[in-house]
Amino acid sequence: MDDGRPIFQQIADQIADGIAAGAYPEGTQVPSTTELSAFHRINPATVGKGVNLLVERGLLHKRRGLGMFVSDGARASLLAARTAAFARAYVQPLLAEARALGLSTDDVHKVIAETADETADERSTP
Repeated sequence: MDDGRPIFQQIADQIADGIAAGAYPEGTQVPSTTELSAFHRINPATVGKGVNLLVERGLLHKRRGLGMFVSDGARASLLAARTAAFARAYVQPLLAEARALGLSTDDVHKVIAETADETADERSTP
């Protein structure tokens, strides 16, 4: 755990990734602060700060005496937010470059389809 971001943010992202991937379905319990702090060998307060980020976003909720659980709608909320971020980071610049090149929407679709096919071919070649 050291990619230059604060550790509590990495903890929050790790749990969010698990929710998005379906490893933590809605209504299920996520690992406790104690478990995560022991596993990563970090201060429980750091883990707590990361978990609280997810509580603030409505992705987790606390059940008194039981722990933290994935909230209803958490996965859909995460996927919507990540799709919007993907569009901002990748699709908007792609479309801006396509406009600069004079490409139509159909041209962009064709380029994407051809590139996807090439990528699939590269992955299937031993």
